[in-house]
Amino acid sequence: MSTSDTDLVLFEQDARGVAKLTLNRPQAFNALSEGLIEAVHAALQRVAADETVKVLVLAAAGRAFCAGHDLKEMRAEPAQAYYERLFGQCGRMMMAVQQLPVPVVARVQGIATAAGCQLVAMCDLAVASRDAKFAVSGVNLGLFCSTPSVALSRNLGRKAAFEMLVTGDFISADEARERGLVNRVVDAAELDAEVARLVERIAAKPRVALTMGKALFYRQLEGGIAAAYEDAARTMACNMMDESALEGVQAFIEKRPPAWA
Repeated sequence: MSTSDTDLVLFEQDARGVAKLTLNRPQAFNALSEGLIEAVHAALQRVAADETVKVLVLAAAGRAFCAGHDLKEMRAEPAQAYYERLFGQCGRMMMAVQQLPVPVVARVQGIATAAGCQLVAMCDLAVASRDAKFAVSGVNLGLFCSTPSVALSRNLGRKAAFEMLVTGDFISADEARERGLVNRVVDAAELDAEVARLVERIAAKPRVALTMGKALFYRQLEGGIAAAYEDAARTMACNMMDESALEGVQAFIEKRPPAWA
């Protein structure tokens, strides 16, 4: 297992074929910086190439699962070409979760917002602590969560997903389970045990069946997700260049209400 404090992700694997990938920016609520996106994508490619892995747990260090994109990093370079590249990079990382040849289980604690909520939605399964909260809250900053909407709309009913996207409101872990975003909700003290119970049932199955089954599951279900991510990335990049979004993000960084006309 990787243990360096400078590592953006931690990785471990046991003899049963259970791998664990941990987002490791706890001081930033595991916000998806360019570096973290790249590190997660590289780790996913490593797992994809390892035929001994049967199931992957996607976890996060600290009090939060993931607070979405790193807004300070985004605001530092306000150029549409940069935003298109960033959201495209993130979309490819998200797609790598779905394209992984083994099931991915999200272990969720604290908040999962915007691209963090998207990451939960892109995982095949999710187990959440009862105190976890979920939101696609970019609209509160003037930035519609276009890329998260691709994943969210494929997990929740259309009206439930759209309500989250246009209000930016949080939902509880129990609400997330009712709406289809997570599979199981347990008390915080039971989170690791519940994740372990689920992955043990998966790891007991033949890898070839898991691999063929997962590929078929998404192939028959998702004809146009890649095109949807390309469209969403362009839309989000254009939105990010709008003055209202730039002001909303800057206000968030400065911890003040946005000054919108």
